[in-house]
Amino acid sequence: MTSKNNVMFSFISLILLVGIILYSMLILKTEPHIPLLLSLVSIAILAKGFGYKWEQMEKGLIDGIIVGIKPVLILMVIGMLIGTWMMSGTVPTMLFYGIDFIEPHWFTISALLVTIIVSSFTGSSFTTIGTVGVALMGLSASLGVHPGLAAGSIICGACFGDKMSPLSDTTNFAPAVAGVELFNHIKHLMWTTIPALLITIVIFLSMGTGADGVDGLNSIKQVQENLTQSFNISGWTLLSPLVVVVLALMRFPTIPALIVGVITGILTILFVQGESSGAEIFTMLQNGVQMETGGKTVDEIVNRGGIQSMMWSVSLIWIALSLGGLVRALGILETFVRLLENKIKSRGNIIATTAVSSIGVNVFTGEQYLSILIPGQSFKPHFERQQLDLRNLSRTLEDAGTLVNPLIPWGVSGAFFASTLGVDVISYLPYVFFLFLSPLFTILLGYTGIGIGKKTV
Repeated sequence: MTSKNNVMFSFISLILLVGIILYSMLILKTEPHIPLLLSLVSIAILAKGFGYKWEQMEKGLIDGIIVGIKPVLILMVIGMLIGTWMMSGTVPTMLFYGIDFIEPHWFTISALLVTIIVSSFTGSSFTTIGTVGVALMGLSASLGVHPGLAAGSIICGACFGDKMSPLSDTTNFAPAVAGVELFNHIKHLMWTTIPALLITIVIFLSMGTGADGVDGLNSIKQVQENLTQSFNISGWTLLSPLVVVVLALMRFPTIPALIVGVITGILTILFVQGESSGAEIFTMLQNGVQMETGGKTVDEIVNRGGIQSMMWSVSLIWIALSLGGLVRALGILETFVRLLENKIKSRGNIIATTAVSSIGVNVFTGEQYLSILIPGQSFKPHFERQQLDLRNLSRTLEDAGTLVNPLIPWGVSGAFFASTLGVDVISYLPYVFFLFLSPLFTILLGYTGIGIGKKTV
């Protein structure tokens, strides 16, 4: 295929993808699975018309799925972990003591700070969202907080740790791709992270939540009473998450660490909560917790988890990654990256183009690791030629790769957050200020020169 035809094919594919998804999700109000599948089929038919062979497309589909095997395995283990930590009383204990620090009218700030702390220690937005995040969403419902606003504050806090913690996979991956030392990368992230976080806090403070103080406190007391009636609230229930945090600090592999969390959680069920049979535990691991506590709010909080609870996200991720693999195999991403490369003529343009490329890869593939890897490999030579410190590259990849993925309904993070918190991406999208501000600050600093260093020889 000629270069001209390749560009034409890529643009038509982009129009098809954007058109189908926007029409289906914004006008028809459908879930993203079928629109993505329809986009995949449409692009495959178009590719066949442009002379591509099915064998090439099939390989791309399979390669795309392979990329997602680890995230999907993590999601399924987290599904079991959520159910285990609910049934063992771990999350109920966290909630019982944690809500003493929740001020109803300032719920969003409280949720933001709590999730920042948890995600910074665990290095995982998924673990934070799946445990503390679920508990906070249940509490927000009893306080009458808008679900999108509550989810937005929780996601902002959870993604802070996923961006800044040295235990985070992406925080290690971005500097590795750019060739930067980890803690130099984290230090350089402060230039965009601190302003974005401060503005986010100011916005949440100015918004409040609308929750009434007296009614909110009464709701909190009722939740605590229901928790004590249904669970043995004990510090022993916190041993399992403590073990997981210690393993994370020791750089233990993610999946084995989460499995240890499941095993220690099951032991907590048996020795702290008691009165649970093997059949009940197996059912919980498969289908999640199913119990009646006498309180609607607590029921909504604890009746979660299990492998099956992740299947909505898993099916969406498989389709999205298949589409991403097809797009890569057909050279669509490379075509747009090359077109963007031709626009690079200044420091600001290099950083802005890299950020736009990371965002584009997120949209096309739904995979945050690819949104770091592909632009990182493509634009690194441009940073080096203009003597720009590669910390600027790693920071751009982190801000526009890691933090944009939750904004994509078919992204791995977006799909997981939506299904776990029970709030679709479109609903929480207006409230995730931290996720929007970080890439904006990255681009702004690129053009102003603030926080940008020349490469030292």
